[in-house]
Amino acid sequence: MAEKKNEGILQALKFFLFSTSAGLIQIGSFTLMNEVIIKLSFFQNLMAEHPGFAKIMENEYGPMYLIALILSVLWNFTFNRKFTFKSANNVPIAMLKVLGYYAVFTPVSTILGNHFTATGVNEYIVLGLTMLCNLITEFLFDKYVVFRDTLHKEET
Repeated sequence: MAEKKNEGILQALKFFLFSTSAGLIQIGSFTLMNEVIIKLSFFQNLMAEHPGFAKIMENEYGPMYLIALILSVLWNFTFNRKFTFKSANNVPIAMLKVLGYYAVFTPVSTILGNHFTATGVNEYIVLGLTMLCNLITEFLFDKYVVFRDTLHKEET
């Protein structure tokens, strides 16, 4: 029993560490877009010339958040599947399950993020709280839904 408890703690710790590295990718890419790229004249010209693009970028948080989230999800899924949950069975099915999680999480977090940044909450505070919520809910979803039946089944 103690061995299973230790295994669960180790699993949570690994997930946290890999998710932290994915979080650094998310924060880094978000910051790069927020502080550098979006302010470049190229994007300013695009917004001036294309009303559709300007509408998408009306509240810049959403598009930057989505791009940063996608980059971190790809990183996080790859490492947590291999090293935390040690699951090699049916990677496409596992990816579809994670896609299902993000099909719910992403619109909700993007809409809430746009709302809170539009009301004056600092975009980095919104991003941090969203990432914390993502860390907790994705760990639970991965452990009890995505990799539940394939934990520790190494690649053959």
